[in-house]
Amino acid sequence: MATTYSISDLAREFDLTTRAMRFYEDMGLLQPTRSGPGGRNRVYSGRDRTRLKLTLRAKRLGLSLSEAKEIIDMYDSPRDTGVQLQKFLDVLAQHRRQVEEQMADLQANLDEIKAHQREARALLAKAEAKRGKKTHAA
Repeated sequence: MATTYSISDLAREFDLTTRAMRFYEDMGLLQPTRSGPGGRNRVYSGRDRTRLKLTLRAKRLGLSLSEAKEIIDMYDSPRDTGVQLQKFLDVLAQHRRQVEEQMADLQANLDEIKAHQREARALLAKAEAKRGKKTHAA
C-alpha cells in the first residue's frame, strides 16, 4: 500500500500551517483525496508530498505560485522533457535578472548610506573639535 499523509503530517514535516496547505490546495498545487464523514479528512499521496516539496523550492527561488504550478504541472504531463526544462530555464533566467537588479539597487542604497555615515562622522568630529576649543579658551 502506498504511503499517505495527513495535512498535519505534511504541515509538521515542512514547517507550514495547515492554512498554508489548504491555500496550496486551493491553488491546485496539491490534490488530496478525501475520507471520513463528509470527506472532511484530507489524505495526501506521495505525489502531493513531492509537489509540496517542489512548490516550496520554487518559492525559495522567487517564483510565484502560479509559475511554480505551471512548471510542476509540466512534469505531470507526458510532454517532451526538453520543453519542460527550457521553460524552467527561462523562468530561472527571468528571476535571476530580477534578483540581480534588486542586488544592484541594494548596493546603491548601501553605498549611499555609507556616504551619509562618513559625512555625519566628519560633521560630528568638527563639532566636537569646535566644542573642545571653546572649553580650552574659557
